[in-house]
Amino acid sequence: MNPIALLNSLPGAVSQGLIWGIMAIGVYLTYKILDVADLTVDGTMCTGGAVFIMLTMAGWSIPAALLASFIAGMLAGLATGLLHTACGIPAILSGILTQLALYSVNLRIMGKANQPINANNYRLLVSSRNVKVLSAENPILVVGILCVVLIAVLYWFFGTELGCSLRSTGSNSAMSRAQGINTNFTTVLGLMLSNGLVALSSALLSQYQGFADVSMGRGAIVIGLAAVIIGDVVFGKIFTNFALRLLSVVIGSIIYYAVYSLVIWLGMSGDDMKLITALIVALFLSIPYWKGKYFSNPAKRGGAANV
Repeated sequence: MNPIALLNSLPGAVSQGLIWGIMAIGVYLTYKILDVADLTVDGTMCTGGAVFIMLTMAGWSIPAALLASFIAGMLAGLATGLLHTACGIPAILSGILTQLALYSVNLRIMGKANQPINANNYRLLVSSRNVKVLSAENPILVVGILCVVLIAVLYWFFGTELGCSLRSTGSNSAMSRAQGINTNFTTVLGLMLSNGLVALSSALLSQYQGFADVSMGRGAIVIGLAAVIIGDVVFGKIFTNFALRLLSVVIGSIIYYAVYSLVIWLGMSGDDMKLITALIVALFLSIPYWKGKYFSNPAKRGGAANV
């Protein structure tokens, strides 16, 4: 095992971690803020890339194709939201139904299961070929700036009245309704925003890897949850500000892909990554429980002494 090989793989791990970090922010919005288990992301993680590649090959500019990908993701979130709020289907089943439908939709968009895009013919925003190049086109720099901008925009949005209503809905929907908040609307809005970010991440990933594949989102929810949980366990006590919590999700995604690179470097097969991911998530989920059960100070018996 050559340590140089591990070091050479780290720039790619960081760039992929940043790209998937945007997806993980979307998962954070539903999992932590909205308190909804949304499985739509496994389908949306292909939709954004499929829309981006087809529009780019049709002559659209990069910003316009990225915006269209974001909107496509929001439409997927809208479908899940309406199934949940208007049809009364549980959120987890609504996400599964939309995810299932998106498989056919993605095939329709691309016309086949895999659609490549040649970076020599199109000026893409990010590309894996530039990951080790010290230039303004390095994906670590480009996606890093994009992550900072997105976190700043989300920090501003969730400080507005509408954003606070969305946070209130996830915290206590009954009390929110009592305060006159339309919780159905905020739930649908949260799902739309989450899946829009997932689709944006997919559009960046398709550029980075040079293709969109109908199965590229398989297991995306697990990776997103891994990033959220790792960020929360490692930085939960340090990052109390909302913007820093979003940043911790991105860092959690980078840590996940660094572990991925380490596992590959140790000689394990990439086919085992789903198993390894499940073990990583289980481990980080267990840490708070073990810490509270075995390492916390025992509670003192009796009341405080009278002074």
